[in-house]
Amino acid sequence: MKRGINRSSSATQKSHRAQAITGRSLCSLSREPGAGTMKIIPVLLFLAALALPAGADKDFFSVGSAGSPETKSRFAMLDDVRILANGLLQLGHGLKDFVHKTKGQMNDIFQKLYIFDRSFYELSLQTSEIKEEEEQLRQTTARLQINNEEIKNLSQEMNLKIEDLIQNKIQLQEQVWGLEDKVTKLAIIQPLVQETEEISSLKAFMEQQDNDIKQLLKTVEDQHVQLDRQHNQIMELEDKLNYIELQELENSFLEEHQEPEPIPSAVHKPTAGTYRADGAAADCTALYHTGVQASGVYTIQPNGSEAFNVYCEMKFGTSWTVIQKRVDGSLDFNQTWDAYTNGFGDLNEEFWLGLKKIYSIAKQGNYLLRIELQDWRGNRRHIEYSFSLGGPSTNFTLQLSRMSGSIPNALPEHAELRFSTADRAGDTASNSSCPEKHLGGWWHSDCEETNLNGKYVMPRSRGRLDRGKGLYWKPKKGRYYLLKSTKIMIHPTDLKIFD
Repeated sequence: MKRGINRSSSATQKSHRAQAITGRSLCSLSREPGAGTMKIIPVLLFLAALALPAGADKDFFSVGSAGSPETKSRFAMLDDVRILANGLLQLGHGLKDFVHKTKGQMNDIFQKLYIFDRSFYELSLQTSEIKEEEEQLRQTTARLQINNEEIKNLSQEMNLKIEDLIQNKIQLQEQVWGLEDKVTKLAIIQPLVQETEEISSLKAFMEQQDNDIKQLLKTVEDQHVQLDRQHNQIMELEDKLNYIELQELENSFLEEHQEPEPIPSAVHKPTAGTYRADGAAADCTALYHTGVQASGVYTIQPNGSEAFNVYCEMKFGTSWTVIQKRVDGSLDFNQTWDAYTNGFGDLNEEFWLGLKKIYSIAKQGNYLLRIELQDWRGNRRHIEYSFSLGGPSTNFTLQLSRMSGSIPNALPEHAELRFSTADRAGDTASNSSCPEKHLGGWWHSDCEETNLNGKYVMPRSRGRLDRGKGLYWKPKKGRYYLLKSTKIMIHPTDLKIFD
């Protein structure tokens, strides 16, 4: 009897375990919606397997009891069916919740996709409108420039006609003065009929000429008013186009964030002595390692050269020799060949050190050329080249090779660039007119490159001609970018040359 009761208790425990497993399976299906459908059949099979042993135990228990075996067996099967029905009901509720959640998630996804498509479409429309407006501005500018040229030619013709009329008026005035003399005489002596007719005809002619002159003057005034209007429209369109161009270049110029500049890799710390046996410093770097470590004007004497003053700037734990400095446009850099050869300006303000002095320093060994630029928004950038400089016999030919920097390169590399000024164009014909067009001496290869010795131009002068003559940085495929200040410095790459 006790054995039968134990088996009945064991069947009951198995039924409870089946319900618990069914509940855990439903929770697992709700957490893994993608695998819920695939797991339905294994769960049902598992529940059936649990139910069969429970029925067997109940049949064994019924053998030792007083009741009918068929009745006991029927009751055991009904319990198994209830367990399965309960599990299937819970599974059905879980699947229903899963379907509702999935529908809600799909609706949210479709709504977000619709909003994204709508935003992308509106952005595409705005981009197309901006491109169309820019193209219309360019076409309008081209038409206005053509009209401006025609009006200028017409104005020149009108001016020539006005000059002719003025000459005719002068001649007529002289004739009038002669007529006044004759009228004075006629007041005393009775005029002849022929002279009276001549006077009348001359008066009529003068009146006609005066009317013609007045009409021409009115026409010229109208033309000037129209020219002024056309000129203002052209200036406005040029400002808009230049603003777009400057924005594009500023974006490329400002691509990199402002960061503290590291010590240039080409500048080595001293491994040997940095001054000559006679005690004279060969450049600012040599002077720095003698104990002078403050920026300012000092005297140096390169090998084989006379002593001269330079401005030394302390930077990156060493000292650089400054060869050019632009700050505020107070100094005119449109100088002659002799001025650029010997140098000009104030070493504490704006100056050009001089080609002879630069050559005397650079010929001592391998040097690094560093260019520091500042735009009108206060952004600072730099670029560094290894360089070699020829002597006077080569028109101080410059060769560059870019080492590093935070801006696009704007100077030709691995090419012989001869220095030229307006009064001495150098040996090449390609750069013969560059100093006259863009002002200031420079190493020109063609007239569209960067010229850091050009005219100092404020940002308000946005015309292409003025900007082309200004102080600017221009990559080969880029556009003019006006600068507020520049500084060019040199530093030896190997300090052993001063041993």
